[in-house]
Formats: sequence, C-alpha cells, structure tokens
Amino acid sequence: MLRGLWKLTWIEIKIFLREPLGAFGTILVPVVVFVIVGRVAGRTISPRALAASDLVRVSLPVFASILIALSAVLSLVTIISIYREGGILKRLRATPLRPQTILTAHVVVKLLLTAVTLVLMMLAGKRYYPVDVNVPLVSFAIALLISTWSILSIGFVIASIVPTARFAQPVGAVIMYPMVALSGLFMPIDSMPPAMQTVARLMPLTYAVSLLRGIWNGDAWSRHTGDVAALVVVFLLCTALSSKVFRWE
Repeated sequence: MLRGLWKLTWIEIKIFLREPLGAFGTILVPVVVFVIVGRVAGRTISPRALAASDLVRVSLPVFASILIALSAVLSLVTIISIYREGGILKRLRATPLRPQTILTAHVVVKLLLTAVTLVLMMLAGKRYYPVDVNVPLVSFAIALLISTWSILSIGFVIASIVPTARFAQPVGAVIMYPMVALSGLFMPIDSMPPAMQTVARLMPLTYAVSLLRGIWNGDAWSRHTGDVAALVVVFLLCTALSSKVFRWE
C-alpha cells in the first residue's frame, strides 16, 4: 500500500508541476501577496509603529498562511473534478490501488506543496519582510499542516458535489473565501453581532486562524487544544460525508 501511495504521489506531483499556471497560483501567489503587502507596509509605516503593528506582525503572515491552505483546497477540488470528468478516477479505481490510497495521494501532494509554500514564504520574509519576528517555525508549520489537512476534507466534499470541472474553482471559492471574513482574522469574533458569532464558530477557518495566530505568537499548544479538536472534528465529519457522496464517475 505504501509503495503504491508514494509512487502515485510522485506521479501527481509531476503532473501538477507540468501546469505552470496551477503551480503559480498554489505555490507563488501566497508568497507574492505576503511580500508585496509587507513591502508596502514597510514603506508607509514608521519602523516603530510597524514593530508594534499586530496587523503586519501577525495578521499578515496568518492571512498568507490561510491563502496557502485555501489554494491547496481549490487546487484539490479542480484536479478531482477534472479527473472525474476525464474518466481518470474511474480508471484509477480499476487498478489494484485501493480507493483510500488514491485519495490519500492527493492529500499528501497538497500537504507537501503547503510545506514548500510555507518555506518559500519564510525565506522571502527574511529577505524582504520589514519586521524582524522570532517565530517557532516548526510549531507554526505543524499548525498550518493540521489546518490544511482539516480544510482539505471540505475540499473533498465540494469535489463530490461539483458537477463539472468548469465550475469547480468558482464553487469552491464561493464556499471557502467568505469564511475568511468571519474567521476572526480581520475582526475579533466577540465584536461581531450574535448571529455572526454563531456562524463564525461553526466555520473551520475560525479555529485554523486561532491556532495559527496563537502559535505564531508563541502560545503553548495546550492553549489551543480546543482549536485542534475542532479541526479534527471537521476532518472526521467531512471525511464521513464525502465517503457517502463522493462520485468516481
């Protein structure tokens, strides 16, 4: 099983990298956003104000990390839809590989690309980002992978219900991006109207943002067990749902 998984994973990575536009959107766009906004902030805000700015020091890196996760989800939705529409999923299912191995390979690819994008963002930050921030990078990378892993399960649900590849990314974007506005990244959840607070606490991005923000600030993992538990619950629920509604053809 593991041999088939890694072989299929390597094949999927090569297929992904053959499409420059997809690679640019998934890997480079979050890095470019991070660098551009950081550079603009560095030129318009005084160094003292910049050092004290929570928006620049914390929210911007977390926002870029969320973009990494969402890009992975939208890429997954698109690829699964293309494979289904082209009959590739049907042919893969006819091979000796188990269905869970086929789907796990796509998840592993997205997690690897997430890790690569995060490394590029950190390297670009050291060169271009105007704020010297000491961050527990290993813990933050683990937090981002957990968040991406959970949010990818939503991608499988979306990929299960999207009728054609042409609508995959628009439908995925309409479902995923509004979550960012209610995630607490730009506005504290406690300051929202009660109805919006309820909606926000039902969205997985809320817990992903809380986890990423806390780990970036140096919080102990014990302070975010609720966030991790919520992301695990989202993964389990979405995995169970997608296993019921996922279509191979």
